[in-house]
Amino acid sequence: MVPSPAGAPRLGSLTWIPAADRPELLAPPVAEALGSLTGAAWVAEIDDELADTAAFTEAYGVPLEVSANCVVVAARRAGQTVLAACLVPATTRADVNGVVRRHLGARKASFAPQDVAVAESGMAYGGITPLGLPASWPVLVDPAVAATELVVVGSGIRGSKLAVPGAAVAALPAAQVLEGLGRPPVDPPAPAAAAAGGRAPDDRDVGWGERPEDRSADDRRYLEDRPPHWGSD
Repeated sequence: MVPSPAGAPRLGSLTWIPAADRPELLAPPVAEALGSLTGAAWVAEIDDELADTAAFTEAYGVPLEVSANCVVVAARRAGQTVLAACLVPATTRADVNGVVRRHLGARKASFAPQDVAVAESGMAYGGITPLGLPASWPVLVDPAVAATELVVVGSGIRGSKLAVPGAAVAALPAAQVLEGLGRPPVDPPAPAAAAAGGRAPDDRDVGWGERPEDRSADDRRYLEDRPPHWGSD
């Protein structure tokens, strides 16, 4: 194993190096946005098949408590659909149709479809991170994430992870710390299932938005009203 450079964090079995030294391990918008971060950013290469939270935690021994999930939300407001990112502890789920919807002043809010999240962020599904997102997106941060000394997040690709100070994430230009953003999940992730090849519940396609078999009239209208460049289901 290659030794970690001086000052590198000790998180699990990974070798962490300054993110600026390995731009190839970052999605282009993430690499471009490193300069806006008011703190050190570290990157570690991982198996892209182990990028989902439960599998990553089990494989590399990184405590779940220092990991955060970034999810993309689509909110319907004043006849338009806007996108936002929510960063919550990996032990919680984002309260999308409660706290997030009210904060954004939206009539309807749900997880953005996978193809929309990927196309609009310029990042890989399972690797979306708050750093480098479009400037127009609000980045909502749970207070627990902001208070974490070093939080492990995506890097924009599935083949690596970033470790950055929680305070630095909360200081991003579009970031807003939002009380109550993360809430306990109804069904905790099952690491064994993820290790067997499945994805953690929060990372499954069906978790991004309403269940396909239970779409309300609002859901159907949202899908019908999506801008043409968002594609179709």
